Amino acid sequence: MMVSTLPQYVRGKIDASSITLNERVVFTRRIAKVVKGGRHLRFNALVIVGDGEGVVGASLGKAMAIPDAVRKGNSMAKKKLIRIPFKGSTIPQETSSKKGAALVLIKPAPPGTGIIASGVIRAVLDMAGVKDAVAKSLGSRNPINVVYATLDALQKLKDPATELAIRKGISPPMTEPTAKLDDSEL
Repeated sequence: MMVSTLPQYVRGKIDASSITLNERVVFTRRIAKVVKGGRHLRFNALVIVGDGEGVVGASLGKAMAIPDAVRKGNSMAKKKLIRIPFKGSTIPQETSSKKGAALVLIKPAPPGTGIIASGVIRAVLDMAGVKDAVAKSLGSRNPINVVYATLDALQKLKDPATELAIRKGISPPMTEPTAKLDDSEL
């Protein structure tokens, strides 16, 4: 049995009540279910929440009205928060992920580049606090699958300080995993 060398706080859930989260609704749609008496209308709202400092989450809320769907999406997104590592103002390495037919590629960029990405990928990276990155969405343009693929790609990122410590054979640092590292520290 392999025992993970990562500290418990990296694998644990993030407490949404201890941080200030902003929300952004990136996609809404109306759904009609045809029944004997006519159409039964409902709404979906894709909500992204983040603190701008490395914590981000997203979820799809469904309800009879848009405000209720947004509220549900917000509360569910707070339960699905992930923490991403930084390297300066960008991500530490190139990453990609696929969800359904949507493929998302995210690459680090030099300082001052900004976020070069499509609308929903830009929203996720912005809510996470990434300042410089280049992203490409291939395949399906379904916003729901693109957001989930982006979150999956960000979750695959490895913290540079932890990886460096593991490679050197020392125990990982007990600092917060989102500590922003400069190129001089690596």
